[in-house]
Amino acid sequence: MIRTLIALSLLGTAVPAAAQQVRTESGPVRGAADGRVVAFKGIPYAAPPTGALRWHRPEAPAPWNLVLEATKFGADCLQNATPGVAGSDRPASEDCLFLNVWTPKAAGSAKLPVMVWIHGGGFVSGSSAAPETDGARLAGRGVVLVSFNYRLGRFGFFAHPALTVEAGGRPTGNWGLMDQIAALNWVQRNIAAFGGDPSNVTIFGESSGGESVARLMASPAAKGLFAKAITASGGGRDSWPSLAQAEARGTAFAKGADLAALRALPAATVLGGINMMNKEEQSYSGPITDGEIVPDNADRIFAKGQQAHIPYLIGNNDDELSFVPAAFLPVVNGPTLATLGNGADAVLAAYGSPAAATRHVAGDVIFAEPAMAMAGRHARSGAPTWLYRFGYVAQARRKDDAGAGHATDVIFQFDNLAKADFAATPADQATADLLAAYWTNFARTGDPNGKGVPAWSRFDAAAPAALAIGMAGAEMQPAITPALTAISAARDAAK
Repeated sequence: MIRTLIALSLLGTAVPAAAQQVRTESGPVRGAADGRVVAFKGIPYAAPPTGALRWHRPEAPAPWNLVLEATKFGADCLQNATPGVAGSDRPASEDCLFLNVWTPKAAGSAKLPVMVWIHGGGFVSGSSAAPETDGARLAGRGVVLVSFNYRLGRFGFFAHPALTVEAGGRPTGNWGLMDQIAALNWVQRNIAAFGGDPSNVTIFGESSGGESVARLMASPAAKGLFAKAITASGGGRDSWPSLAQAEARGTAFAKGADLAALRALPAATVLGGINMMNKEEQSYSGPITDGEIVPDNADRIFAKGQQAHIPYLIGNNDDELSFVPAAFLPVVNGPTLATLGNGADAVLAAYGSPAAATRHVAGDVIFAEPAMAMAGRHARSGAPTWLYRFGYVAQARRKDDAGAGHATDVIFQFDNLAKADFAATPADQATADLLAAYWTNFARTGDPNGKGVPAWSRFDAAAPAALAIGMAGAEMQPAITPALTAISAARDAAK
């Protein structure tokens, strides 16, 4: 079934000047002008993961002959809103495996660099249709931009002994990561028709999207599907449940039901109450170290030098948890410090004051130290590596000396300040221009440096330095601090 997006055939009709038609392996699609580029939205890259395909590896979509009008985003994957976080009013469905392409030149001979965005949201929320990640502005800089949805929550990450048996030795449980790999395979097979070069693909993502990037670099199943990678605020040193642990949680959810009964459950029952603040951990595993798609923790794979040896750009924001009210920071800090074992006291002391420790320790443990550690591991493998720290705050948002909070960089990465809910200033726009230039330079050549941007030195594990992007521009600064040193020591000792 082709979902209700199929239009009348173009046979015998003229294609409007504002439209562009491309033939994919599944059938023809027609996009529409979006500024200086053409946007193709809502293209199915896999069959609807419903019915017998719920908790099943993604399958190819049914082919079509009539022209699919790819002018509207497909449905988001099912998710719950998180209290206190702005939600979406977009339609959501279990049938959600769609992708979008923005291209300045839909021609097979163009061979433009390709950037594939993986959205964040804690693996339980998010969308490829968010306004701040609209791909038109980046595509206008001479790249082909792709974004896609992947299954979330219990739809995307669910293991059960019966599913493992059904898989017959093939990967199981990490359905959302399999979707990501399916989308990247679609890019390899189809992106040339949109003017992209399948041999020059950069994957990039933020938060759980950035964490996905690291896992894909460490995944044998994703080998050869991309040539460069960017992780923004993606952590990377955490541990995911084993397949056995995930199966136990899946069994708790099933309550004795067999696969047929589980697949017949109403979608609302499968969705449950899961959101970014409620992971229903007794019956929901989240992403899994399954031994196949994810062979081991990314941290260990990088430490062994077994990840893809490709150019890698990684970093985080300088005040990731600035959105958390000060009164609630101790609640966040407690579980974070517990992961550091006996080294927690030394970490707190390294901040120099209780106030500084309370403000920054969780953000540093979850984001800053992992970015530096993963950069060091990758650089020691011999692969080109660049580390950054983003500290720019839009002028309309500056208050109380707060730095750049989690995800506030995304709208700058995409140069989409025109879609912001604040009035952007020339200084804000200059920062967006800078970030977008670095990102697209990297996509073209594997090096973020280029004409008109401050020099960014490759990461040297023996003398760690990062590009600090802040209120006054960008400059190289030492990456190591006493707190980050203490966190690394405590974390390594705890493992």
